[in-house]
Amino acid sequence: MTELSISTGAGVFDAIVAGPPEGRPVLLLHGFPQTGLVWQRQIAALAAHGHRVVAPDQRGYSPGARPPHPEAYRISLLVDDVVAITEELGWAAFDLVGHDWGGAVAWWTAHAHPGRVRTLTVVSTPHPGALATTLRTDADQRRRSHYMIDWSETPATEEHMLADDARVLRDLYAGKVPEDSAEAYVRHLTRPGALTAALNWYRAGRPDGAIGIIDVPTLYVWSTEDSAFGPAAAQETGRWVKGPYRFETLQGVSHWVPEEEPETLSRLLLEHLRAHSEY
Repeated sequence: MTELSISTGAGVFDAIVAGPPEGRPVLLLHGFPQTGLVWQRQIAALAAHGHRVVAPDQRGYSPGARPPHPEAYRISLLVDDVVAITEELGWAAFDLVGHDWGGAVAWWTAHAHPGRVRTLTVVSTPHPGALATTLRTDADQRRRSHYMIDWSETPATEEHMLADDARVLRDLYAGKVPEDSAEAYVRHLTRPGALTAALNWYRAGRPDGAIGIIDVPTLYVWSTEDSAFGPAAAQETGRWVKGPYRFETLQGVSHWVPEEEPETLSRLLLEHLRAHSEY
């Protein structure tokens, strides 16, 4: 694995890259509060099977692509980043993987650019339409999602998260993320402006459009101990995919799937890519 800088019209994105340049391209999108480092075990597994893998630090997480205002983090602009990054890499089509907020970006990208996304894999995050439905109909999901309101509406969120040696930020990893990785995320997000930029994803407001049915081969991986996304939204997600669809439930696993169950996730991802090699 090596580091790469990817220059786009929106700025310069830091990324981890591995695998042969001629390999089938895979883009991995992280969520909050992490970086492309979250995928290190999956990067190694994919590269070992001949894939060309890139895991960027997304908008706000890369210092060279860190606009100051929340409106610069609208979902349409985050999707544009995916397109710009892959165009700079010379990828006409690619397999797309996302976790947490990266999963949301992945859903929206697959909807907006189905001709470019060969396959989609989303970890934890339900389809945005499924989440919207259950926020209206399921009290459990409304309770789970209330933190998003707190983080978007509370200007003092950064101060709260970073107080006492970033105790609240560290607690988010719930002891499920390897200590060295958690420390790396905390170091990254305690740099000037980094945490505000990451929280701007929550403060950007509603999407400036509607998302519909996904028509690319999709793997959705959900875990039963996920504190953010409950079973109703997970089960509802299948209604929003008309392409080949596989839904996998990991029992007893928390929200931090890529690091808590790296071998299982890598196996599922490789199976998904092999199953749809014709796309």
